[in-house]
Amino acid sequence: MHALIPKIQSLLIRYICKMKGYKRTTPLVSPPPIDVIITCLGAFLGILAIALFAQKFNLSVVASFGASAVLIYGVPDAPMAQPRNVIFGHTLSAAAGVATFLMFGLTWWSPALGTALALVVMLLTKTTHPPGGATALFAILSQAQPSYILTPIMSGAVILVIIGLLVNNLSPNRHYPRYWY
Repeated sequence: MHALIPKIQSLLIRYICKMKGYKRTTPLVSPPPIDVIITCLGAFLGILAIALFAQKFNLSVVASFGASAVLIYGVPDAPMAQPRNVIFGHTLSAAAGVATFLMFGLTWWSPALGTALALVVMLLTKTTHPPGGATALFAILSQAQPSYILTPIMSGAVILVIIGLLVNNLSPNRHYPRYWY
């Protein structure tokens, strides 16, 4: 028993030391002014297109699309901003959220389960897109039905990607997407 206490202390110290992180080795840099303007234009047009689509077809605007706009237009080179991740991450997460709601309803624990399942599905399919977690969470909290998967989610993700293709490539410094699959 006495030999176990120092081992536990050592593990605990190493665990806590991980939380202090490391010293930054690269400087923080701002994008060129043209890219800031293009980012703003892309985010505006992407969310505007979704809002118009939602108004025309009486759909909800999902807040997770705002986070997707940050990735697609703000850091278009990021792996999680690529079309595959955006479209499939949102769509699969919506399916996980809807399935969780349909199986378990809205309980105190089902939002957590749906979000966790969405993350697992995205990891297993290599389509991780962080806003997908919010997409699954919203599906459960709003008691979404299967139609939620295609509209507004899949259609909204496709709209954001199309605007990303059109706007991001206006910059001489950008090439979007980096890859499709």
